[in-house]
Amino acid sequence: MTGVHNHLAVRLPDRDYRDDVQLTTAANNALAGNVTVPAGVEATALEGDITLTGTVSYLTERAAAETAVAGLTGVRDVENVIEIGYVIDPVDVDLHVLEALGRSALVPDDSDVTTDTKDSVITLTGHVRTWAEHDAVLDAAWMAMGVTDVRDDLQVTGTQ
Repeated sequence: MTGVHNHLAVRLPDRDYRDDVQLTTAANNALAGNVTVPAGVEATALEGDITLTGTVSYLTERAAAETAVAGLTGVRDVENVIEIGYVIDPVDVDLHVLEALGRSALVPDDSDVTTDTKDSVITLTGHVRTWAEHDAVLDAAWMAMGVTDVRDDLQVTGTQ
């Protein structure tokens, strides 16, 4: 087999149907009620499909917006076109990540992890001893403002 053609369509039961205006209102209320989603993120509905638009500073805010509307009654699909738009200074991002690593109990003080930031993409290099340490480093990088991608070039060595 070389491919799969998915022609499935989600059909909602009549009791779950909401017209576009009702669903748009419910989605925007869910966004407004979520403290993680910043003002300016908006939802529009078309035949049960929600489109999210706007600009956020963090990837976590983008994900929170999608989660806020995905479970609403009447939603068939969510298209998340929210942009991460924050002018970042690579030095600030690198410093933020290194400070977060310094606060982490999982990452030793003598860690050789380094960061390189270009166009809101962080590349992590160096050595970590455990997968828990590896995950702590990745989490710190993802929490930096304006980050759209993290490239993981870390090596899990078991020793430093």
